[in-house]
Amino acid sequence: MTEHVWSYQPTAGHLAGTDLTGYKVEATDGGIGKVDKHSDEVGDAYLVVDTGVWIFGKEVLLPASTVVRIDPEDKKVFVGRTKEQIKDAPEFHRDQHLGNAGYREELGTYYGTGAPFGGRPA
Repeated sequence: MTEHVWSYQPTAGHLAGTDLTGYKVEATDGGIGKVDKHSDEVGDAYLVVDTGVWIFGKEVLLPASTVVRIDPEDKKVFVGRTKEQIKDAPEFHRDQHLGNAGYREELGTYYGTGAPFGGRPA
């Protein structure tokens, strides 16, 4: 079961309807990019992050449960994963994977309780 992976943690400070587009995304060990797209849908919440020069020309999909804190004043989203954990996640291609149930399951397992990191913040 990976459904919980696709929901914001109650302590993250996320307010439904808040537009996170353009917010900087910070891993536990530094910045990884900016939010390009996001979903607030209950049970299907996520962030698509444009990694810019960090992983040149790549985007990553982060389930909402990886968000530990949102700072609306500084327009930053903090995720409880290291850059390496995010970089090692199953590769994301927006045109193939957004809305793809198989990819969602694979990513949910990676970031969820079945993940090598136990789904817990680093």
